[in-house]
Amino acid sequence: MAVRSDIRNVAIVAHVDHGKTTLVNAMLEQSHVFSPREAVPDRVMDSGDIEREKGITILAKNTAVTYKGPLAEKYGSPEGITINVVDTPGHADFGGEVERGISMVDGVVLLVDASEGPLPQTRFVLRKALEAKLPLILVVNKTDRPDARIAEVLDATNDLVLGIAQDVMEEGVDLDLDKILEMPVLYAAAKVGHCDTVRPADGEVPANDNLEPLFEAIIKNIPAPHYDPDMSLQAHVTNLDSSDFLGRLALIRVYNGTIKAGKQYGLSRVDGSIENFKVTELLRTDGLDRKHTDEAGPGDIVAMAGVSDIMIGETVVDPNDPKPLPLIHVDAPAISMTFGTNDSPLAGTEGKDHKLTARMIKDRLDRELVGNVSIRVLPTDRPDAWEVQGRGELALSVLAEEMRREGYELTVGRPQVVTKVIDGQLCEPMEHATIDTPQEYMGAVTQLMAGRKGQMTSMKNHGSGWVRLEFSVPSRGLIGFRTNLLTATHGTGIESSIADGYAPWAGKIETRLNGSMVCDRQGTASPYAMQKLQARGNFFVEPQSPVYEGQIVGINSKPGDLDVNVTLAKHMTNMRSSTADVLETLTPPIQMSLEESLDFANEDECVEVTPEAIRVRKIILDREQWYKWNARRLRKEKAAATQK
Repeated sequence: MAVRSDIRNVAIVAHVDHGKTTLVNAMLEQSHVFSPREAVPDRVMDSGDIEREKGITILAKNTAVTYKGPLAEKYGSPEGITINVVDTPGHADFGGEVERGISMVDGVVLLVDASEGPLPQTRFVLRKALEAKLPLILVVNKTDRPDARIAEVLDATNDLVLGIAQDVMEEGVDLDLDKILEMPVLYAAAKVGHCDTVRPADGEVPANDNLEPLFEAIIKNIPAPHYDPDMSLQAHVTNLDSSDFLGRLALIRVYNGTIKAGKQYGLSRVDGSIENFKVTELLRTDGLDRKHTDEAGPGDIVAMAGVSDIMIGETVVDPNDPKPLPLIHVDAPAISMTFGTNDSPLAGTEGKDHKLTARMIKDRLDRELVGNVSIRVLPTDRPDAWEVQGRGELALSVLAEEMRREGYELTVGRPQVVTKVIDGQLCEPMEHATIDTPQEYMGAVTQLMAGRKGQMTSMKNHGSGWVRLEFSVPSRGLIGFRTNLLTATHGTGIESSIADGYAPWAGKIETRLNGSMVCDRQGTASPYAMQKLQARGNFFVEPQSPVYEGQIVGINSKPGDLDVNVTLAKHMTNMRSSTADVLETLTPPIQMSLEESLDFANEDECVEVTPEAIRVRKIILDREQWYKWNARRLRKEKAAATQK
């Protein structure tokens, strides 16, 4: 096997908010990607609007830095070593992006927060790296946090690595445990660009004031790409992008052979067929820019133009000797939502050029399938609705938010779990949930999880006034859980989770005790009516806003739904105005985001999503029809309970 000593391909993985994107920012800055006069953007790799608003990475992205330090000449590349860096998401709902990123690299930099330590997503990405037999570099980040506990975090991470390695070996993967436990350990404060091999004191910045130790660790420990000089072309499509001038771009990792611009090649499709095409352009990543290149060889990660309908997982091959690579494997979806057309009375009335029809929505979902390997779109019994399956509710709600910003109007149903029948028994997906909370709220959190069929598996007190609780809980129990957790812990609780297999159906779970305030007619919300009704619950709608029959206008203070007339107007008299002194006494309405609306919705409710508004409504808007449907549902549940 031959070696490309001038390239290293590495992915940076970690739990949410442990500093991956900040570390990549520092690597770019210290590699002189930015000019001295250029202002360095914060989290430059989080280029999407939603990513910047939420402060999380959603899509895996790659960049490239050129190392020209003292090790470059030692390893036979005096002109510099290109380090292709893949920045991956930290949320388990976007695990497909992590799996895609890992498929294109030869090693992994694992970041762990110096205070929080390894969390569920750390376990997930670590398992994927070990299953792929990728070497690890551990970076304990944020050593300058006042509550840093570096030694304890390092011990916990080593225990986690050893435990997962043993699990992976029991599944038949051959690993070298000694080599894994000898992984290099670095200490960093990515925000200020410091990294060192010497452990600093808790709460202090590493003594070394640059990232040279990290670059050296990558060059020494991440293997250079190996390839077979006699093998025909093999280039895996790992990501998709677009260009205003070139159309669709495919991000490819070349494993064997050489690909050249302007030449004819074959594309091995998902179904196994081979389609010939011409490479119209090759672009090599240089920092944040893409520049033309004539050819790409083994180990290179480049963007390619030439096929308008290319898909992730396909392989660019030699048409005379096609040898396609295996498709990218991703874990099965666990959560589903129903995406459908908007049939409310307000559909299409709030703006111009809205995309309303079933064909438009279906075309948009089909386009999402091209670049998102972790979702599935299935038909339903309705021609204007589709079941969209994904890893978690956050991933699907981000898709709905993107469609809303693109001008689509649609309805999105409450998240449901994707069940399986195993050995003749109905099973549902489980989650391994980790909750960090002040110890005075531990009882409230435990009670909250018990009502959602959660079983505590571990409890750790770090001695800082915070407790870490770990639960095994059905995925259904975590739908809408974060809002209740923040309420129970006065906004201090932190929850994260990853998939933990399947278990027998746990039974009915009550996720919401309060009912809905349902509007019983179409009109305009009246301040007078809202003032009279605000003792019955809290409103979601603003005074003078349009409402319609079946819309959820508020949350009832008691269980069960309450039909209300929020359009009732005060009759005019010769004494005062119909709205005098009313607005001043109204409690401000609750403003819910799309994720909060999806968490709030009951099983007979959905969320109306438009570019201008987000509303919760009943699936059946006509109140008389809804009562008939609800009566039939209750009779069926009673009959089923009687048979048991």
